[in-house]
Amino acid sequence: MNNLGDHTALLAELFDFNKSGFEEKALAIFRFQAAHNPVYRQYIDLLGLKADFPGSLQEIPFMPISFFKTHSLITGDWEPELVFESSGTTGMVNSRHLVKDASLYRKSFMAGFRKFYGDPREWCVIGLLPSYLERKNSSLVYMVDELVRQSLVTESGFYLYDHRALYEKLLELEQRGQKTLLIGVTFALLDFAERFTMDLRHTIVMETGGMKGRREELTRQQVHDILCHALGVEHIHSEYGMTELLSQAYSPGDGIFHCGPTMRVLLRHDDDPLSIIQRVEHPVRGVINVVDLANIWSCSFVATEDAGILHPNGSFEVIGRVDHSDIRGCSLMVV
Repeated sequence: MNNLGDHTALLAELFDFNKSGFEEKALAIFRFQAAHNPVYRQYIDLLGLKADFPGSLQEIPFMPISFFKTHSLITGDWEPELVFESSGTTGMVNSRHLVKDASLYRKSFMAGFRKFYGDPREWCVIGLLPSYLERKNSSLVYMVDELVRQSLVTESGFYLYDHRALYEKLLELEQRGQKTLLIGVTFALLDFAERFTMDLRHTIVMETGGMKGRREELTRQQVHDILCHALGVEHIHSEYGMTELLSQAYSPGDGIFHCGPTMRVLLRHDDDPLSIIQRVEHPVRGVINVVDLANIWSCSFVATEDAGILHPNGSFEVIGRVDHSDIRGCSLMVV
């Protein structure tokens, strides 16, 4: 990659992995953000690090995800085209992701979808996302809405609480042999599965995680067992994404996630949040850090609060949450 400080060159090569590899892009974006993102720059300074020091992904400092709640993370000087906001209960402070360029987000999630599921035009895309549709500024709704728009199947669209209409539509699509993606928030899929049983052969059921305070919390395996039994599918697919990221990972079953082309997962030690696990020669446990190249205009290096297992091939599992107090880096900046 040529001029590392030239965002034009970074953007031009962001999705082209023939010219430069993932790590080279990540290091270039780090230097760009260290120079032009004042919050990230201050965080690096408070850690006592030099912006030009990383020689590998494992040496890059990851910003605690909670900073999306307390700071405007902007690389450069611009006004946002979109503002994504996380869901939360009353009294909670929600994360806000300022997005400079909506087309970059679309390009990122389309690249991820095509990698794992092919051309969205061939799919009937049905979103069962009532809690997300009832509020504004959901990055998930934006993504699914764009997949619906790309679909050439007229039945693509969203459902709220009319489960019978959804049931009848799925039966019709199944009878036609139409390839269908039913993507839903976990509690809504469980509500649907309690009322209707099906034998889906042409439909992928994908859960996005979370009960959103609507139901008793269940393990992922419990959720998948219930949905598989009720809907007649062998596996439940999952999507791993969040307000703070513009890229996603997908699981075709068993809770094993694979990253999209602009995303990579590393693990940090649960007892030292600034220490990255260097070598993964067998499945190891830790706390998930995400490199998201598509976050070029915010922060591409995010230390999440999800505990996980990383496999040698780069796939990963999410096994729970960690206590917020474990992320000691958060205390470095409180203003």
